[in-house]
Amino acid sequence: MESSEHAAIGAVVSAVGVLSLRDCSLETRLALFGYGLLVSVFIDLDHFAWARLQEGDWSHLTRAVTNPKWAFVEQDDVFEGVEIDFQRLLSHVVIGGVTTLAFWLFSPAIAVYNAVVVYAHVLADLLRESRLA
Repeated sequence: MESSEHAAIGAVVSAVGVLSLRDCSLETRLALFGYGLLVSVFIDLDHFAWARLQEGDWSHLTRAVTNPKWAFVEQDDVFEGVEIDFQRLLSHVVIGGVTTLAFWLFSPAIAVYNAVVVYAHVLADLLRESRLA
């Protein structure tokens, strides 16, 4: 799934999520909305680590950093030749679990918010993968 699609889904899920949080100030809700939107898109940076492990170099990251327009416009080409479908979903689940647990220590409500945002991201990826298969 492309970043713009994840951003759109993340915006909706984050908006509904912050509206459901009780006893939060407007500033807290805006910060959480921004956090949810960022997580919805930037959790995919783990793909570069998986590509590095598989290929043995950082060439995918180097190409994306040196040509960010290409990385956002031609996202299907960024990881061409690299098979990381299972690994990236697995790491999303691990990242979601670890961050949710960490948030739970401070605020169970924010932990649930985090879990829902990551869940929506993973679900969107799974739905996209099932349509492509």
